[in-house]
Order: sequence, then structure tokens, then C-alpha cells
Amino acid sequence: MTQLPPTAKLSVQTQRARAVAAFIAGVRAVLPDPARAKPSQLEAAAALLRGLAARTELFDASSFALQPERPGTIYRLAEDTDGAYALYLSLGEAGKAQPPHDHTTWAIIAGVRGEERNEVYARTPGAEPGRDVLTHVRRVDVAQGSSIVLQPDDVHTIELIGSAAGAHLHFYGLALDRLPGRVVFESTAGGAYRTFGPPAAIFHARVSADELERALRGTAEIALLDVREAGRYAERHILEAANAPLWRIEQRIDRLVPRRGTRIVVVDEDESLAHEAAGKLTRLGYTDVAVLGGGTRGWAADGREVFWGTNVPSKAFGEVIEHEKHTPWIDVDELAARVAAGEDIVVVDSRTPEEFNHFTLPFSHSLPGAELVYRIGELAPDPKTFVVVNCAGRTRSIVGAQTLIDAGIPNKVASLKNGTMEWLLSGRELAYGRQAALAEPGPASLAQARERARAVIAAAGVDYVDAARLAAFEADAAAGERSLYRFDVRTREEYESGHLPGWRWAPGGQLVQATDEYVGTRRARVVLADHDGVRALTTAAWLRQLGAVEVYLFAAPLAPQAAAPGEPARSVTLESGAERVRVLRHRDPAPVVRAPVLEAWLAAADTLVYDVDRRQSYVRGHVPGARYAAPDRLPALLANERARRVVIVSEDGVLAQSVAAELQWQLRRDEHAPAVHALQGGTRAWQAAGLALDSGAAGVLTGDDDQDISPYLLDDVAARNAGFRAYLDWELQLVAQLERAGAQDIRLSGTAR
Repeated sequence: MTQLPPTAKLSVQTQRARAVAAFIAGVRAVLPDPARAKPSQLEAAAALLRGLAARTELFDASSFALQPERPGTIYRLAEDTDGAYALYLSLGEAGKAQPPHDHTTWAIIAGVRGEERNEVYARTPGAEPGRDVLTHVRRVDVAQGSSIVLQPDDVHTIELIGSAAGAHLHFYGLALDRLPGRVVFESTAGGAYRTFGPPAAIFHARVSADELERALRGTAEIALLDVREAGRYAERHILEAANAPLWRIEQRIDRLVPRRGTRIVVVDEDESLAHEAAGKLTRLGYTDVAVLGGGTRGWAADGREVFWGTNVPSKAFGEVIEHEKHTPWIDVDELAARVAAGEDIVVVDSRTPEEFNHFTLPFSHSLPGAELVYRIGELAPDPKTFVVVNCAGRTRSIVGAQTLIDAGIPNKVASLKNGTMEWLLSGRELAYGRQAALAEPGPASLAQARERARAVIAAAGVDYVDAARLAAFEADAAAGERSLYRFDVRTREEYESGHLPGWRWAPGGQLVQATDEYVGTRRARVVLADHDGVRALTTAAWLRQLGAVEVYLFAAPLAPQAAAPGEPARSVTLESGAERVRVLRHRDPAPVVRAPVLEAWLAAADTLVYDVDRRQSYVRGHVPGARYAAPDRLPALLANERARRVVIVSEDGVLAQSVAAELQWQLRRDEHAPAVHALQGGTRAWQAAGLALDSGAAGVLTGDDDQDISPYLLDDVAARNAGFRAYLDWELQLVAQLERAGAQDIRLSGTAR
């Protein structure tokens, strides 16, 4: 059998992305400085563009359709962060024509389908100011196999001749939205002229729901990103979609999807945000980006499942575990009675220490998910002790209890049915403000925990990688061949005291509970650093069974390593401190203002302040006079404002800078628009300057857009309890919904689905 070429195994989207990337790389070689292009360089680039245009199968009508009521439609294919090397596919109905116009940068056009007639003119000053003369120079008909090169001062008309619609590649030295000086003339003779803006909308290639579903079930890497704010995402979304809100992408995308060549499909409700997000991702360096045609609404209209809530794959995983492994549970009434009777019971809260501090059962111990097997020997050394695992709802109770059971601890183990939600529903009270105190395992307990963890990892079938194989993974990632996520799953304090350079922090229980917040790429490689022979192992075992990624372990050295006799020990270089977050930029930074200056501006009553971080943070404390808005709503909110200045605020100033920079860009052509600033250092800097904060929900403009509001946050007890019941009912139906969706990732060890 003849072996298919490698590209035959790739999606059309990825084939197109690679062809475009190869074209851009070829142009960079022959035209290294787009601002100083020579005619010979442009002709060489035109030859490359004709070669790309000949790949007609890459520009099919299903991916690139004419938009309704738009006789001409523009699709973005490539663009540098600074707007250079901008490549578009221009579509038009037969007969579409454009009046005489210039570009103010060089342009190359090559034919894919149809025939585009270009009439080129020279421009000279007229006798009257503001009225120039156009003189015809040449005619070039651009069809498949031909092209035209235009200089920055050339003026041309275009018309699609013949009866066929047209598709042409347009390649510019600078992106269309960075050419404010372009002019259009009233006639081919010249005369009066005016400047004009970029197209009202620039689109990106679409994929169908059928194609996306095949890709999600396939073996190739893919990231499905829902770019709505978290609250709207939680209302309904595709199961496999990770949340990456449009105006927060700069902060999140490098960690969520680290490989720039990853195949990305962007989705929202109805394509109203997706194309803008795809453009942003393209400018940030992502080369393989498309949009789901019809969005989530279209997905659902085809009869496919949509899911409510957050971290749905992980929560559904917990329900599958209980359903298939029959994880034992105890209800709150029985637990309360046993505790009151003084029975030998240890209750452990498997959430994070921060969540434990917010609220917990009065008699529970903090023991986050990854710490359970590692530390349970110190809390329950007697095998007769009954161990109960609880969380706020169901998932981490079930997963935690089953973790201990699978590890083979001799104790009786159960999950607390419905967690602290059921505890409150029963009329009981929680404890607040308790501090987590994690007991360190002694030598005997640690040895026993390691033995148990080895049995768990053997059953799950997760392998270790040595330093050489890890280096090969890292080389693949650096070359853009495969995605690689490296996680340290220990406690925050341990991570910050010293971790392997470049490795991210993801406490093990959270990596299982909220996998889609850490890993945005399906089928990627995930490597966990094993420091103690326990925590990474139990975490890796669950990730393997959750599916969707390849999971490996790496024995992490934290001390000088032994060497051969006569050779010095090899040193270990570690980083300390919090995880480094890389924020990507694609806009010029907005000006910043220090807290004391903002205080003076507010006193002058000519400045509006918008907090854009998180609504709950705003309610706890905000700059006096500030209003809260989810960032993607700001352009509409500012449309009717005529303040002198607008200052954007976030907790540390990082998100505020990205939002302010985007606003500054969007308002650049409005001469009446306010000046946009970001508060330097954010709310933290305001407090550090000794300035007081206001609190409360007054000034919240966008409701629950930015987050899925937990029933725990509701003050009305009846509403809270109704929210608890709705949430618990939702979790219980997830197994059936997974079946309806045809989800295939979860594979539990020792069971057959």
C-alpha cells in the first residue's frame, strides 16, 4: 500500500496554516524589511503568493463563504504583531467593483478563483487644492496563476469580470486597520478624494460542527476556546471548550495554549466575538486559528449537547467514578450523629487551603486532593478510623474518597454525600476562618504512602520519563511540533521555596478538579514533577483516566545528584517565588496613572473609573467612584460617555493595561473619545498609597457576565438553598448527558465503559 504523505493526515485547517506559514517564511527571506521593499523583492514575493494561491483546495467555500449582504468579504490569514506581512483572502460576487483608491503601502494580489480586473492610475496634483488628477497607466487581469504588484502611491480600481465569483489573495506591507491615510477618488479621472477606514469586519476561516466534532474525537492536538466572559460561558458551552475570554486572552493564552502552532478553534454564542478573538490570537503569534461556524447556538441547533457550569469535564469525571466504581458515601445526618456520639471518625476537606479558610465543617481537617494519600497516615494512623472526605459539593469528595480506596488504605472510607451544600441544606452551620495545618508525613507513613501510590500508578499505566526523554519533549515543544505542559503539584509553599525552572504550579487536586483551566490543548503531553513518590503519582493516575492528554511522570531532583565515582555531584538549579506569568502584547501600551494623581483627577470630577477584574473583588473593595464592567462590554458603555478621561483598574494593574490598550486602539479615530489610562499597580497600589477603598455592589453594570455565581455567595437563604439543589441535580445528571454527547475520553482503571 502506498503511504499517504504527511499532509494527507492533517486537517485542511492545519494544512492551510502550514502553507501560509511557509509562504510568510519565504517572503521574510526575500523581503526582510517590509517598510523598505524593493521592486525586485516584491516580484519575488509575488511569485511565492502565486504558488500559495495555486493551492485552491485550501480556500474552499465551506471555510470561506461570502457573508450575507456583503458583496465583498475579507478573511484574515496572517498578520504580525506590528501589522506587517498582512495576508487576506478577498471574496467577491461577480461584478463587484471598487472605485479608485490607494493603499499607502505596497500590495500584491494573486488569483485563487475568478478574474479580477485592475486598472492602475498615476496620481498628480490638480489645479485646485483637494482635487487631484488620475492618469491611466496599465490594466492587469488577475486570475489563477497571475498576480499584480502595486506600489504605495499607485491608485487602482478593481472589478470582478465574467460570471464567476472571485477569491483572491491580498498581501500588504501593513495591515488594513493600520492604514488611516488611504484615500478614495470620486471618479477614474480623479477629482475630490476622501480618506476611508478599514473593512467594518474582517473574518477568519470557519469550521463546521461536523468537522469540529471529528477533530475533538481524533488523535491530533486541538484547542477549543470559548471566548465569552466566564459567566456567559457557564450558561452553556461545548463540553471540550476551555474558557479564554476575549479581553483576557493576553493574560491567559500563553499558559492555556503554549504552542503557537496549535490548531485552535474559537467559539462563542453566535460568532459575534469569535472573529475578533481569532484576529487577536493571530496577532499574538498563533498561526492555526479558525472559528466554529454558527457558534454554540449552531452547535445546539444541530442537536448536539451543550453543557452548563464550569470545569464540567472534571465534575462529570467525578460522577462517572461514583457511578462505575460505586464509591461509598455517608449522608450529613449520619455523619453528624456519629461525630456527636464520639465515634472514631476523621473528616478531611479535600479543597484548597484557601477554600478551607473560607468555610468548612466545624470538625474537618484540611487535606487537599493531592495530599490525601501523602498525609492521611498522620491524621488516621489507626486502620479502624473511619475516614470521610468532603468538599463544597460532590466532585472532590468522590474523587478524594476513591483516591484513598484505590490506594488501598486499610481504613473504611466514604465521601460526604453532597458536601457542605447538604450540610447547610440540613440547617446546620459551617465554620469560617479556620487555618489549614498540613501534617508532614513521618518516615514510616511516607514509605507506606509511596508503596500505595506505586500501586495506583501501575494500575493507571502512567510511565516515567528520564531527563533525556524530557529534553526530547522540550525540544519538540521548542520546535513547535508538540505541546508540552510541565506541572509541579506540591503545595504553594513548597513550590515557591524552590521548583524546577519554567515549571508551572498546579496543586494536584485542582489539576484534576479544574483541568480545563490549566490545559487548553487536547492530546498534548503533560509531565508532572514527582518530588516525593506520592502526590504526582496519584494526580497522574487520575489525569490518565480523565483522558484527553498524554500523562507522564518525571522524578524531580531537589538536591545535588549522585555522580559516578571520582566525579563531582551534579548541582540542581531551582527557581523560587511564585509562578511567572507571561502576558502577551499586540497593542501599544496605554499611558498609566499613579494612585495619587488619579485621586486628584477624581476630585476634579472629569474622570470615569472602570474596574474590570472580577465582580466579587470589586464588591469587597474598589477605588471610590469606580464602576464595575466586564471588559468586553466597555466599548458599548463608553459610546455615549463624554468624560475627559477614562481610567481602567484591575487588582494588580496587569489586566487593566491590556484592556486600556485595546480601548485606546478602538477609540483612536474618535476625536471626541476620552483619553484612556490604566491605574499603575491597580487596586493594590491604591491601598499601598494609603488611600481608602469603597465596598458594595453599587456601580456593578454587567451583572454576572464575568463569573458563574456560586449559590454560596447568595445572601438570601431560600435562593441559596434553591441554587444548591439545582446544582446538585445538575451534577447527578452529568453521566447521562455525557452518554448523549458521545464523550469518549474517560477510561477508568479496572472498569469497562
